[in-house]
Amino acid sequence: MKGKLLFLGSGGSMGIPVIGCSCPVCTSSASEDKRLRPSVLLTTGGKRFLIDIGPDYREQALKYHIDTLDGLILTHTHYDHLAGLDELRIYTFRQKKPVPCLLSRESLEEIKIRYHYFLPPLQRDEVHATKLNFQLFEGDQGEILFEGLKVGYFSYLQVGMKVNGLRFNNLAYVTDIMEYEESVFDALRGVETLIISGRRWEKSVAHLTIEQAIEFSKKTGAKKTYFTHISHEIHHEPTMRELPSGFALAYDGLELTL
Repeated sequence: MKGKLLFLGSGGSMGIPVIGCSCPVCTSSASEDKRLRPSVLLTTGGKRFLIDIGPDYREQALKYHIDTLDGLILTHTHYDHLAGLDELRIYTFRQKKPVPCLLSRESLEEIKIRYHYFLPPLQRDEVHATKLNFQLFEGDQGEILFEGLKVGYFSYLQVGMKVNGLRFNNLAYVTDIMEYEESVFDALRGVETLIISGRRWEKSVAHLTIEQAIEFSKKTGAKKTYFTHISHEIHHEPTMRELPSGFALAYDGLELTL
């Protein structure tokens, strides 16, 4: 697969700067320390696919000129990965068709509750919406064709919520990972580039530490690993100097060539 992957946001659930915080990272003037909520844009085969759509999506879309969209892939339905869903309306208006959305059955059930107005009043049990066309992952692990894009997927848990990791040929996107089975490494065999959440060095109830994420990456055999979903405890420049070879912090606006 040839294409590009753009980090629209690489911050944690509160973004950086955090409201009311005057720590060295939140007051940093470095552009790499300004982080919106986590999301990436995958461009391949002349199509644009958004992975997660958090509360900063309108700002991200305007900044990076995302005037068309061919599909949305949801990893899970926590606020920082879903709260921009209403921003898809403009695409349905301008493109005159629903936006395709790939997600798990569990995520769809959450959307039925929190975004019930996306669904026709008499058809709320169907996987078709007036503004979104839903396509479901088939089980917990596998491969699926989504709008012409081959997507590998596998699942794990974060504080009781099911999350889907994604694979696009030799690149994998694994955010919000905490509890997982060893079988995830079967799904990641042969991956060369790994994007994984690395919130901070200290322990967290919902995320792997950076050290744990490094060990996770080493098990996959990835040649290059980028951390995302980064908190304001992580200062970009000094942390980059601490990371081992082959590991780096992602930042908003970073673009990878696939």
